[in-house]
Amino acid sequence: MPDSPVTVPADSTAFNIFRNQRLPFLLLRVVIYLLFVEAFTYEFFWIAKFAGFTGRPALSPASLITGESLRLAGVLAAAWAMSRFEHRNFGEYGLPVRGALGKYFWQGALFGLVEISTVLGALAALGYYKFGVVEIHGSKLFQWAVFWAAFFLIVGLFEEFAFRGYAQFTLTQGIGFWFASLATSITFGAVHLMNRGESWTGIVGIVLTGLFWCFTLRRTGTLWFAVGMHAAFDFGETFLYSVPDSGTIFPGHLSSATLAGPTWLSGGTAGPEASVFDFAALLLFFYVFHRLYPNIPKNSASPPTEKRL
Repeated sequence: MPDSPVTVPADSTAFNIFRNQRLPFLLLRVVIYLLFVEAFTYEFFWIAKFAGFTGRPALSPASLITGESLRLAGVLAAAWAMSRFEHRNFGEYGLPVRGALGKYFWQGALFGLVEISTVLGALAALGYYKFGVVEIHGSKLFQWAVFWAAFFLIVGLFEEFAFRGYAQFTLTQGIGFWFASLATSITFGAVHLMNRGESWTGIVGIVLTGLFWCFTLRRTGTLWFAVGMHAAFDFGETFLYSVPDSGTIFPGHLSSATLAGPTWLSGGTAGPEASVFDFAALLLFFYVFHRLYPNIPKNSASPPTEKRL
């Protein structure tokens, strides 16, 4: 999406509606955005079905990557449409093209791998996690590794932008950054209740993770750190360490890994993201990230309250 400057017609009725910062107008814009998401996503799935790209088994690689790509396209198209109505640059919503896969993304990826490795390392030290034997070899190992890396990049982009992109940006202008963060993070956790095998401790962990990713948005001005961390954590959880991801064990994992022990330690069916070790890691990450990025940048995607129009 281009980040070129946009000319704003100051006396336009549409401009007054789509830039007015009174809470009812902000909520109206979020509702319009969600309707756009549904409309675009439905249209993209209809086109994909007509073209023969859907209808495969739910957990097949083709079905997974097609479904997630169409959902990502839906939220991006909806936000782009809103950017035209609001006369904003698309990048203001948290995903500036200029920062794509740059420094923040790779720092986030490092955090994600450190997080999952630390949690499972602690469980392994207690005898509750065993890596098992490698189940895929040769070219298939490489193919699955590339697939999961690509798939979770799409997942990271979709989920971060869906929950911490347009909605976070818009709600921040009406109720403040942290109230908006709490709202989007609770919604993020609630959506995961639909996952088979998910638990309440897992949901709390997801909400806490969402708040951390909002914090990284606040301190970097973009979602790229969160996208990298999200993708890397899921890649490590699903492929490298072969454990449940939000209650789901996917095909094509690296080993015959096993998790055991008390649910509060192992995470149970929800996976290590519901482990107390993961909660501790996230709380430590808040402090580490605060030290790494102590200031809010001027180009933050979490805007201060603007003058009402």
